[in-house]
Amino acid sequence: MNSFTFQNPTKLIFGKGQLEQLAAEVQTYGKRVLLVYGGGSIKRNGLYDKVIGILNGIGAQVTELSGVEPNPRLTTVHRGVEICRNENIDLILAVGGGSVIDCSKAIAVGAKYEGDVWDIITRKAAATGALPLGTVLTIAATGSEMNAGSVITNWETKEKLGWGSPFSFPKFSILDPEHTLSLPADQTVYGMVDIMSHVLESYFHHVPNTPVQDGFCETILRTVIDTAPKLLQDLQSFEHRSTILYSGTMALNGVLSMGIRGDWATHNLEHAVSAVHDIPHGGGLAILFPNWMKYNLDAGVERFKQFAVNVFGVSSEGKSDRQVAEEGIEALRAFWNSIGAPSRLKDYDIDASSIEEMADKAMIYGDYGYFKKLNRADTVAIYKLSL
Repeated sequence: MNSFTFQNPTKLIFGKGQLEQLAAEVQTYGKRVLLVYGGGSIKRNGLYDKVIGILNGIGAQVTELSGVEPNPRLTTVHRGVEICRNENIDLILAVGGGSVIDCSKAIAVGAKYEGDVWDIITRKAAATGALPLGTVLTIAATGSEMNAGSVITNWETKEKLGWGSPFSFPKFSILDPEHTLSLPADQTVYGMVDIMSHVLESYFHHVPNTPVQDGFCETILRTVIDTAPKLLQDLQSFEHRSTILYSGTMALNGVLSMGIRGDWATHNLEHAVSAVHDIPHGGGLAILFPNWMKYNLDAGVERFKQFAVNVFGVSSEGKSDRQVAEEGIEALRAFWNSIGAPSRLKDYDIDASSIEEMADKAMIYGDYGYFKKLNRADTVAIYKLSL
């Protein structure tokens, strides 16, 4: 493996009833709180009332920013930054899923930057600081609760870009599986695809001597594969929600990528699709990842064979390495189909007419990917495979 330095400053508070720790955590940073949330599901399931009750109980001065989009918009980030400056906010509290947390990270950094936060997101400037950010997670998916990454969409320019900063780690994150019980089946499926995709992005690399990292990845993948159908049969299962919630955090908190550099081309491909068509991120990944795998099979047949054997239990007896690898890719596609994930871009009414525009978005920083470097022709080919 490669040499590395690892640090994750986020305090993870996991388990049933852990929302009771919110009062103490908030008071560490101050009383002026910006409460950020999405479309209102936290009001329907009662979490909003619980959070407000806790904040009122400690005398917090709460300002709200609601309506964060599933692919959070730069315009919403700008509104949040303005509130933070006008209200002298001490702490941003994100209550929701990855989109709410991603938006809040950009607000936190933007509030401490004199220019437009889009400069930071587009890598024209570096973050200089951030307001403290705490999270109460309601969806197992992105892992944003314990990492520095964020994805923001500029709908005016049709750009969806990932970014990160040492300043954008949450200070604390509260994960109570009960807060995920009301999540509907489709969002649960998208979340599990996202979790597996994060693991796969780390798994596909060419770094030698990584048995521990590979084992971590394979264990999380097998766990999600085993748990997913059980959870979809009983969406109210605290046990299965707990397993998936913890898997989501571990998939992208940096542990899996210690000593390696993962690929991340498929996320780049999907961000371009979502930038143009505003589809669910997990749905896009379900469509694209198996096609990225097929297209890049020759870049590392042995790695794909290992995936097939160790994750899906594909037998190698009497087969070539390539045959085993191909069966593993098909097994992934079949599994995602079995839990209701989409398999073609046409499932979202996307046809070949927008391939060139999506390719433009994917190529914004030039060639990309580390398992195999992809150029524009590769990008177009994978989109065509995905139609």
